[in-house]
Amino acid sequence: MRDYYLALVILISAAGCSNKKQYDKIIRNGLVYDGRGGNPYKADVAINADTIAEIGNLPANSAKEEIDAHDMAVAPGFINMLSWANESLIQDGRSQSDIRQGVTLEVMGEGSSMGPLNPKMKAEMSKDQGDIHFKVAWNTLGEYLNYMEKKGMSCNIASFIGAGTVRTNVIGEYNRQPTPAELEKMQLLVKQAMQEGAMGVGSSLIYPPDFFAKTDELIALCKTASAYGGSYISHMRSEGNKLNEAVGELITIAREAHIHAEIYHLKAAGKDNWHKMDSVIRQVETARKQGLDITADMYTYLAGATGLTASFPPSLQDGGFGKLWQRLHNPVIRAQMAKAMNTNATTWENLYYGAGSPDKVLLLSFKQDSLKKYTGKTLAEVAKIRKKSPEETAMDLIVQDSTRIGVAYFLMSEDNVKKQVALPWVSFGSDEGSFANSGVFLKSNPHPRAYGNFIRVLGQYTRDDKVITLPDAISKLAYLPAKNLKLKKRGALLTGYYADVVIFDPQKVRDHATYSNPHQYATGVADVFVNGVQVLKNGEHTGALPGRFIKGPGYGKK
Repeated sequence: MRDYYLALVILISAAGCSNKKQYDKIIRNGLVYDGRGGNPYKADVAINADTIAEIGNLPANSAKEEIDAHDMAVAPGFINMLSWANESLIQDGRSQSDIRQGVTLEVMGEGSSMGPLNPKMKAEMSKDQGDIHFKVAWNTLGEYLNYMEKKGMSCNIASFIGAGTVRTNVIGEYNRQPTPAELEKMQLLVKQAMQEGAMGVGSSLIYPPDFFAKTDELIALCKTASAYGGSYISHMRSEGNKLNEAVGELITIAREAHIHAEIYHLKAAGKDNWHKMDSVIRQVETARKQGLDITADMYTYLAGATGLTASFPPSLQDGGFGKLWQRLHNPVIRAQMAKAMNTNATTWENLYYGAGSPDKVLLLSFKQDSLKKYTGKTLAEVAKIRKKSPEETAMDLIVQDSTRIGVAYFLMSEDNVKKQVALPWVSFGSDEGSFANSGVFLKSNPHPRAYGNFIRVLGQYTRDDKVITLPDAISKLAYLPAKNLKLKKRGALLTGYYADVVIFDPQKVRDHATYSNPHQYATGVADVFVNGVQVLKNGEHTGALPGRFIKGPGYGKK
């Protein structure tokens, strides 16, 4: 009988061992911030394949691999709500400058998107390439996103369909309104993109051809996106002299199209407009109280970055860059252009005037090797070297480079940046590519936000300036944008969610990129997982490329 009971005990014990849960990975000893804004708690995080399998006090020896996160924050991966990594990821899928900040999802599509393209657009995309060269091997936006997933990336990607891209596809870059038939075709292109997985419609209304679109055209496109659960996201028609009116237009579109609407890179640009931020906040919060779903994103710097052509009236860019380039050879038009550059315009967004002086216009990127010597210099410095006025210099450079030329305009107020960071409906976007500090990327200077935007939220504005708490910062970096985009099982550390995870030291995170030396990685992030695969280990990239095309709410719907 004694032998019988002994055998029974052994059997029960063996059964217990066989039922013991096993995991692929366990992150131990970390302080878990689940992303929803609550207090952190000490727990282990288990990962199986691409999923968070369990969070809690997990037994020893229950995983194939363990990661020690002692004294570290464990958080959901961050979301870049305004990414221009669509070309940089073709060059290098590792997404180094953002992965090293904990960014696991790049969301593209500010006004222009990588599809849908017609043959003329494909030819122009090939011709206009700068430092990065690639074959345009797709036509639709969905085809581009699938192409990128197949090619391989460390990060996840998603995209809005650009209102300007749709407009160019159907009517070109001309200043005219679509016919009813053309508008219907534009709506069909939006419908196709939504079915392919687009997040919604994105616009960039200070730049041609988006500038030429009237509010009714945007409402029509957004109604199509709304039918598929999509959003509208916009670089508004003005961030300066007509800022309040531009916010009003975005709210009108949201109301008429029954759609969630987000303001790209919220700001009050130009010293004369800094005081308007309070009224903008009141506008948005009044709309939210009325039941409209209005949100915003921002970058954490005082300078914006765009093309030098943003110093010129859109009317002179009617027909596209090629027409502008031709007009810049006409002495009469050049004289008009120089005058316009120094005008406090109310019918278009004059970033040259908004910056206040040519020494607040920093030259970042050129296509021609002969002009790259001016990278990192101000327009005032180059004008002095060339012994011409800043206005003439700007026009000459654009003609010689045959591009819009990347520049940074210093436009914003630090007080407003802090005010915006604290808003509960504001998330974050870099408005930049994701680069490496080597190779072809060193031929041009990006804005430092490419290397520091998200870490500045955690370091400068949370730890140092105490503008927001760490739980709130993580929520605004992950959960809020995921909720706005209607993403399934992303943006939080919860059992059953995808394992996009960042481990960082809140006391050590710091950005290092500057305007003069932007190619410097942020530090303080130790480990990053994308879909359960480790892409950053002890601060070094593993080379893994587990990123996916994250589809919007209309994917696959008829």
